[in-house]
Amino acid sequence: MVDHRKSRFAQTDERLKHMRDADYYGGVVVDPMPVTSGEEVTFLYYGLLANDGAKQVYMHCGYGNPRSWEEVQNIRMEKTDRGWAKTMPIEDMERFNFCFKDCADNWDNNSGINWTFEIHNG
Repeated sequence: MVDHRKSRFAQTDERLKHMRDADYYGGVVVDPMPVTSGEEVTFLYYGLLANDGAKQVYMHCGYGNPRSWEEVQNIRMEKTDRGWAKTMPIEDMERFNFCFKDCADNWDNNSGINWTFEIHNG
C-alpha cells in the first residue's frame, strides 16, 4: 500500500483508478488523449516491470522520429496503488516516444517498438 500523504497523486487517485480500470494491453495508459502540445499529460504504467516488483521505474523518453529520438531523458516515476505514474507537460514537437526501465536496468520497450504518440497542436 502506498502512503498517499507522500504521493502527489493522492488528489488524483480517482483519475488513476479510471486509467487503471481501462486495462490497456501492455499496461500503459496515457491521459488525456490525444496528446496535445502544451498540456500536462499523465502516464500510468503497470506493465512487465511493475508486475516484476520493480523498486523504481523510469520513463525513458524523447521527441521526434521514433528511430532517432531527441532530448532523451530518464524521468523518475512515482509508485501508486494503481502502478507507476508521472504527470508532465508535453512540448510542441511532432512525436513523443517512450519506454520504461527499472533501477536494475531491465527494460519494457513494447517488444522493441516502444510507445509513440503524435503530438497535436490544440
